[in-house]
This record gives sequence, C-alpha cells and structure tokens, in this order.
Amino acid sequence: KVYSSNFMYGELTDKKTIEKVRQTFDNYESNCFEILLYKKNRTPVWFYMQIAPIRNEHEKVVLFLCTFKDITLFKQPIEDDSTKGWTKFARLTRALTNSRSVLQQLTPMNKAEVVHKHSRLAEVLQLGSDILPQYKQEAPKTPPHIILHYCAFKTTWDWVILILTFYTAIMVPYNVSFKTKQNNIAWLVLDSVVDVIFLVDIVLNFHTTFVGPGGEVISDPKLIRMNYLKTWFVIDLLSCLPYDIINAFENVDEGISSLFSSLKVVRLLRLGRVARKLDHYLEYGAAVLVLLVCVFGLVAHWLACIWYSIGDYEVIDELTNTIKTDSWLYQLALSIGTPYRYNTTGSGQWEGGPSKDSLYISSLYFTMTSLTTIGFGNIAPTTDGEKIFSVAMMMVGCNVFEFCLESFDVALYNS
Repeated sequence: KVYSSNFMYGELTDKKTIEKVRQTFDNYESNCFEILLYKKNRTPVWFYMQIAPIRNEHEKVVLFLCTFKDITLFKQPIEDDSTKGWTKFARLTRALTNSRSVLQQLTPMNKAEVVHKHSRLAEVLQLGSDILPQYKQEAPKTPPHIILHYCAFKTTWDWVILILTFYTAIMVPYNVSFKTKQNNIAWLVLDSVVDVIFLVDIVLNFHTTFVGPGGEVISDPKLIRMNYLKTWFVIDLLSCLPYDIINAFENVDEGISSLFSSLKVVRLLRLGRVARKLDHYLEYGAAVLVLLVCVFGLVAHWLACIWYSIGDYEVIDELTNTIKTDSWLYQLALSIGTPYRYNTTGSGQWEGGPSKDSLYISSLYFTMTSLTTIGFGNIAPTTDGEKIFSVAMMMVGCNVFEFCLESFDVALYNS
C-alpha cells in the first residue's frame, strides 16, 4: 500500500501525523498535512503533503494523487546529526541554501504562466473522447506515424471535422429534397474539398490512438486499424464518396442521379460520432445552450426539407397531369403572386410557382411554428399526407422541447 512506504519516515517524524496519513488512505479521504520526511541520504525535509483520491466512473477509488511542497524554509531549522553544535543562525543559513527551489516557486507568476492555467473554456474545446485530468500526465510513447487522440493537432482537426459534419447535415437534406444539381462551380469545388477532407480523416483515423476497454491508450498500429475497420470505417467511406461530382454531369440518368443524391443521406450518420461526445459538455451551461439551439435548428431544417418534399410530390398528379388546388404549395403560389402555369405550347408540363428560396423559407417557417406552437394557420396542411406529417412533427416537437429542458436543467445543476 501507499502508506506502507515508511522508508521516508525517521526519528523526528511525528507519530500522530503518520497515523493521520494512514487513516486518510484507509478511509479514501482528501486531506493535507505538514510532515517531516527524510531524503535518500537521510536529510530531513519539511513537506506540505496533499492527498486526493481519484475515482473512476463507478465512484471507486482507483489511485491517490499525492503532491509534496518543500516548506523547510518556513519551519524551525532542523537539528540533525550533521548540524549538532551549530548555532540557530547557521542552521537557518543551511536551510535557505538547500531551499532554492522553494524560493523559485514563490516568485510571482507572469501573465503567460497565469494564462497557462486550465480554464473551463479549454476543457470545453477538448473534443477528444476523454478529457485529460488537470494534473500533468506523461504522454505514452508511440510509433512515429501514430497520433495521440488528445494532442493539440487532433483536437483542432476534430473541430474542423465537426464543423464540416454540420455543414453536411445542412446541405445534404436540402440538396436531396430540392433536387439541386450542382452546376455551380463554386459549390462543386467546396463540396469536393469537403470530400477530400473526409478522405484525409479516414487516413488519420488509421493512425490515431484510442482508449481501450481498461482505460489504457492503445497505440499498436494493428489494433488501431482493426478497431477502426470494425467501427466507423464503412460509414466514413460512404460519406466521402464524390456524389456531387457524379451528379454534375449532364448525361447522367435521372434515376441514377436520384440514387446518388439519396445515398448522400448516409453522411448524416457521421453525426453519431458527434452525439456520443455531447455528454462531456453537459456540465457547461453556455455550451449546452449553444448545442441545444443548434440541435433544434437542425431538426427544424430536416423537417422543413421533408415538408417541402411531401408538397412537391402531391402538388401535381402525374397520372392525370393536373394540379391539386388544395396543396399548400399551390396556395402559397397564389398568395405571393407566382401561380403555377400549364405550358400548352412547349413541354406540356406545369411551370412557374414560388422560387426555391421562398419555398425553403416558407417550409422552415411552418416547421418552426409547429415545433414551438401549433402554427398560425397561414400555412396549413390540407392533404392527408400533409396532415399525418404535421401530427408526427408536433409529437417530435414535444420530445425535442422536453429534451432541451432536461438537458439545460442538468447543465444548470452541474454548473
């Protein structure tokens, strides 16, 4: 046991303090003492000893953190065998000489050292699967091509991937629902860059350590690759395929183009990697508030895309090539002065209607009012499909609202 290391005790060590140290370890308590210990050469030194138990997720003490601060300078000069016969002033001079390190520790910290202290903001920005403790931890030795999962580079990279994942979560449903074919070169280049970054992320994940079942850092390359292949490799691979480049070609069949557009929804599964990290931020009220706003906005965005898809599917009857006047899209087109028109001279198809910007804003407005209230009636479901979806959306709104309240209450309680 820890307290059985009595080789540091000596004839001048207080017996009552030794017993208090032993009881602190036995009772798994946190305490501090002023105790006289002996160096290897049997030189007595006064220490300010702090004992703190470290608990795991099951509230079981797995180790003790002990810190020692040399306070010999502030104690009565010690009279040992080597200083017998010395005057008090001589013993004090020797104590001052042997305690240079204490004097250095007592010098005021400059601004850079104060800023270096751990802050709550620094803890929030740690995106790794395990936030490091506040005491110094020696980095494990890894092969040259292996990256520690909690190093500064990997933390920054994970934040970049997080931002791009939210970008994907916004753009993929919009492109699938509104059937936007990426002919815009700027957007096509941006999406291609995102695909390349996701591909680089796959390569990095094959060379990044992870935490094993026992809490140890796994740095063996073979184990890292096997673990990644069994977990997130397939989803990450499907997420980085260049669907937008394939859809950009004009001669691609409409059915194949729709298939590739639908496959882009697989990218939303990457949000699972983000969701499992959210529990680390539940103790920070401001972080939870921002996350809840983002989650609520994301859910409203997804439902708006589905709401438009239902209206776009039902507004025109493809069998009879007639328009349904009770559809919310038809009513919206009349209200904003952009009605649908039947082209009798050309393609024989229905044309016109609101612009895609107006359609998306109206869809998002409807989903927001339905999630927060019961809507205002200016955009209302009329067909059976729209009514069923509206009922489901109200149920989702109740669950999202309850989840947001509970999460924020937990954050306030932990704060």
